[in-house]
Amino acid sequence: MKFIVQRDVLYKNLSAISGVLGYNSTVPILSNFLFTVKGNNLILTASDADSTMTAVVELTNVEGECCVAVPSKILLDTLKLVSENPIVFNIDESINEVKYTVANGEYAAPCYPGNEYPQIPEITGAQSFEIEPIILQRAISKTLFATSTDEMRATMTGVFCELNSDGITFVATDAHKLVRYTNNKITAEEPASFVLPKKPISHLKSILTGVESSVKVDYSAQTHHIQFSFDNLTMFSSLKEGKYPSYQNVIPKENPFNLVVNREEFLRSIKRVCNYSNQSSFQIRLALSEEGTVLTAEDLDFSNKAEESIAGLYTGEKMSIGFNAKFLREMLENMDGNEIRMELSRPEKAALILPVEEFSAEESVLMLIMPVMLNY
Repeated sequence: MKFIVQRDVLYKNLSAISGVLGYNSTVPILSNFLFTVKGNNLILTASDADSTMTAVVELTNVEGECCVAVPSKILLDTLKLVSENPIVFNIDESINEVKYTVANGEYAAPCYPGNEYPQIPEITGAQSFEIEPIILQRAISKTLFATSTDEMRATMTGVFCELNSDGITFVATDAHKLVRYTNNKITAEEPASFVLPKKPISHLKSILTGVESSVKVDYSAQTHHIQFSFDNLTMFSSLKEGKYPSYQNVIPKENPFNLVVNREEFLRSIKRVCNYSNQSSFQIRLALSEEGTVLTAEDLDFSNKAEESIAGLYTGEKMSIGFNAKFLREMLENMDGNEIRMELSRPEKAALILPVEEFSAEESVLMLIMPVMLNY
């Protein structure tokens, strides 16, 4: 069979779906794209078995139909370097070969029967909602960094999503830090909750930039699957199975002491002082009083020590509290706004970090960081 497609259209769509390819999979065919030609449509598919992405490209010049798996890396590398001209594909399923011709070049590679490629299971008993791409992208961006890497706590390696009549909430935690993103613009009459796996939503976040159409989300508690559809793209994924920790119980309700500080200045101070901390614990001390705030770090093994006074407004009792500087830095880097407010109660209790001004009236972001025991 034969078809013609514009190089830039093909490259753009293959790049968009390539993030879910199973290059390290024990199933060799998952390192390939699936090309399916039906009528005037070219359906491009990439999968790692747990998640699958498809893109539909309309063709104007096509002869025949096919369903074959095409090596992904060599094709992407070639498309990246060839000129933006129409590409002619000739696929011979009898000898398992794909040829593509562009300008003055012709390239050939093996292809494989498409029936060996994993099929997307049907989502039964699905519920649906629509969400603006900027909201979904922000929700993922604000929470993804706080997920756990401990596979023994499988649900904590993903992002928890909760939907009800009050809004939509995304939560991530690794037991050292926790982030909760809430937006009351997206609501549902029927409550639902599920855990989104890290890899597919990380890729989803990267390809939502510039998308203007709403994202349709279909999810099923019966089959533990979810599907995101926008423009000509569809992402299908398994959901993490298991009960997510009761994160509400971790968030302290009373935090009478407050530090308001410029986020960028605080972040730069942490980065500088952290260089002098023990490089296994990254421990820094925050000495708080109404007279001033001092940030210190010390590495006794190498006799390194740093101390900085930071500008900020603190109200409350004098307190010294320790934090992991890497965690604190991550949270400030993922927080919006010029100023942040740190709410505290006691040195052994979790501290909350919130923006002084929210990004929009519909959303709220709360970050929680556990303290560390001071050893100097």
